[in-house]
Amino acid sequence: MPEAAPGVSIQVCVNGKLHPREVEPRKLLVEFIREDLELTGTHIGCDTTYCGACTVLMNGAAVKSCTVFAVQADGAEITTVEGLEKNGDLHPIQKAFGDCYGLQCGYCTPGLMISALQLLKDNPTPNQEQIRKAIAGNTCRCTGYQNIFKAIENAAAKLRSPSHAD
Repeated sequence: MPEAAPGVSIQVCVNGKLHPREVEPRKLLVEFIREDLELTGTHIGCDTTYCGACTVLMNGAAVKSCTVFAVQADGAEITTVEGLEKNGDLHPIQKAFGDCYGLQCGYCTPGLMISALQLLKDNPTPNQEQIRKAIAGNTCRCTGYQNIFKAIENAAAKLRSPSHAD
């Protein structure tokens, strides 16, 4: 039996909390998030980047965590779906997905929310074409996407409202 590869020390800030760990060099970021940090909102879907269920923000950019090694995230700031809510209050994106019925089984939802978050940070007033392009890397097998589009439009409006505080 081959020897296990030596661990590599990393420090990753996930949802605002620093996590120093030793990881096996081939461990995927999605496995690190789910197994080591026990944040199970990030899902493993296809392992080929097709479905987008594993999408997280890494230093502000949406990445498919099934194709990033944990060691590549050393020193990075990661945001998962769990990092969206603050002090028990759902983020407007999370609330909008529920209010607009933008989910069914929910498996793809965390990745869609993270992709929507990146879109709305970059473009607070996206049109339908821009929304479609932003979530093109996320696949939902349950819905016709119309309620997902409505949810993202709803979240955009909430985030633009004067009553919303970051």
